[in-house]
Amino acid sequence: MSRFLFVVPPLVGHINPTVGVAAELTARGHLVAWACSDPELVLRLAGSAAGAVFACAGAPQGERPAELRGPEALKFLWEWYLLPLAEAMAPGVRTAVEAFRPDVVVADQQAFAGALVAERLGVPWATSATTSAEFTDPLAGLPKVREWLDGRLAGLRAAVGDPAGTADPRFSPHLVLAFSTPELAGDSRAGVCWVGPSITARPAAPGFPWEWLDAHGRAPGASGRATVLVTLGTANTDVGGRFLDVCRSALRERADRVQAVIVDPGGTLEPAHDGDKDDKDVLIVPSVPQLALLERGVGAVVCHAGHNSVCEALWHGVPLVVAPIRDDQPVVAGQVAEAGAGVRVRFGRAGARQVGAAIDAVLDDPGYRAAADRIRKAFRAAGGASAAAAQLDELVREFR
Repeated sequence: MSRFLFVVPPLVGHINPTVGVAAELTARGHLVAWACSDPELVLRLAGSAAGAVFACAGAPQGERPAELRGPEALKFLWEWYLLPLAEAMAPGVRTAVEAFRPDVVVADQQAFAGALVAERLGVPWATSATTSAEFTDPLAGLPKVREWLDGRLAGLRAAVGDPAGTADPRFSPHLVLAFSTPELAGDSRAGVCWVGPSITARPAAPGFPWEWLDAHGRAPGASGRATVLVTLGTANTDVGGRFLDVCRSALRERADRVQAVIVDPGGTLEPAHDGDKDDKDVLIVPSVPQLALLERGVGAVVCHAGHNSVCEALWHGVPLVVAPIRDDQPVVAGQVAEAGAGVRVRFGRAGARQVGAAIDAVLDDPGYRAAADRIRKAFRAAGGASAAAAQLDELVREFR
């Protein structure tokens, strides 16, 4: 029996992929624990796989200006969130390591405290890379930003890690688990273990109106209409209103062959009334049981190119329309388009005509679905949570 401590930021998209890995490790007879600044979120997402959850302090509260894009948004993310989060989490992570005594720390790629504290205490650590964007060097061509970041990481290591250490806290020298495959991410980086998405069943909140969906026609080629899912994830409610409204307009124009489910957690969409055009063909809900809906059958997904949203769609062979907003999303959107599994549109400028044309393309051109199916097969062959758990098992054996 071995012990594994997962160190994760309080972000759904970074916790969900590790839940299946933790469950697999538990099924193999190991003990797992977590360190996070939002223990309740871990308990809600991990359920019986949670084990012990150690509380850490979180990053200072505040909101990122919605208008920031590109390098400015990336620098602000580091300055406002990632570096303060690492500094705040470090004492709690150290307490968790000393109390739980893990054989391996599994540190999320954006939870630097896990890597640095493990390094300082001499505990082997693995990187959990829930997005493949870092493998493409997002700072290429930005030497001043890179110089600034290198300096900040050095200061962070001096404060909470081993000052003599040299490893980049985003890339463990022992094991990097990437929850994707080269079929989507492109050329693989040396030393990365591509395990594919970690997709595991989630408890579905009651109340989703399944009866609203047509009895037939939930995928192209079947009789009836295709279902199109529109979602911008859980962290973009501050900027998504215009784009969701554009999607609704485009989808209502296609009601003869498409029915839509739009996820609007912020309640930004007002009820539409236009003569006899109510929203009988567009379901607007604050949340959706996404995996269950994809499993039931979806013709296309329109999303912000969040890594989890993209991988969950492609896990089911569903092509995408991607409208990246910020952070890693432009990189992931580029991966989708390069792989031929979807169409990219501009989040801030695309109108109903452009979004509608993109939806038509992924629904009508079989090449997009064929590319999505090719990635689906690669994802499932990679092994997911089981492959990740096996790699972590092997890492423990290497250090014993």
